[in-house]
Amino acid sequence: MNFIATGIGAGLVSALLTVVVVKATPLAAVLYMLAPVPVLIVSLGWNHRSGLVATLVGALAIAVFTTSPVSALGFAVITGLPAWWLAYLALLGRPTAEGTMEWYPVGSLLAWVAATAALTIVATGIISSDGDYSAFQAKARQISEAFVDMFFEAPEQASQEAREAMIDTFATATPALSAFGFTMFLAFYLWLAAKVVSISKRLPRPWPPMPELAMPRSALLAPVLAFVLVQFDGFIGALGYAIFGAFLMAFTLQGLAAIHERTQGKPGRGFILAGLYVLLFLTQGIMVAALSLFGLADTIFGLRRRFGGNRSNQPPTPST
Repeated sequence: MNFIATGIGAGLVSALLTVVVVKATPLAAVLYMLAPVPVLIVSLGWNHRSGLVATLVGALAIAVFTTSPVSALGFAVITGLPAWWLAYLALLGRPTAEGTMEWYPVGSLLAWVAATAALTIVATGIISSDGDYSAFQAKARQISEAFVDMFFEAPEQASQEAREAMIDTFATATPALSAFGFTMFLAFYLWLAAKVVSISKRLPRPWPPMPELAMPRSALLAPVLAFVLVQFDGFIGALGYAIFGAFLMAFTLQGLAAIHERTQGKPGRGFILAGLYVLLFLTQGIMVAALSLFGLADTIFGLRRRFGGNRSNQPPTPST
């Protein structure tokens, strides 16, 4: 029953990190972004049921503090359940004939991180707009206008149409951009929680080196699904954009992992990786596109499997 006590504690901490966002300060925003981490830590270190307890307790605490059932639902759907689900998948394993455990591959886990991020972003939009897609669009356009006004100079009258087109583009791409960033954060949170639990010697599975990260070929269905969904209006179309953005980040992370693996043992590896990250920071979109294409090619053709490295793409079945 130890998982209940740890779950209660983690739920209260996560709820506290969530409600501090009302302070509207940079520190409060950072703390709010870390709200899933306590749920991940207890789910990985004290059984996934501890994460469910944390989600329930956190939602109840927020309902009491804010007197808002919608806020409690938002915590459960946006913070608690995604963290619990990813930790649950991370701890799936099956015994092998040699008597060891075969754990759920981190590549498959990354694909689920992207899928979870996409679904969470759309769920956030539905909850925040009370299911009204026009209200969701209005909020997306408002954010896009603020972004354009912040980073672009006020246009001349002749370029007003270009400004409006830019705002419309950003508003349409809001689900993709949000899912792109949230996938990165979720992946980082999962890695951070696994490291913390591993240091405390409570992580049941060995955490593989990140350069070995490689998604299964089934992840290639995600861009196809995204293309189909964006043909629809409403939240279904928004889900398509979110899937596209989420898996763009996932393939980018795989591209980075592939470069990390291919440079292992190479002279000047530190300079190569440092230069890569400097270019990534300076060029942003250009390098993201290049890395995501590299990650996509690695998934399609199994570049690392063909030219070095050994891994299995077969995910294990859930253990009991």
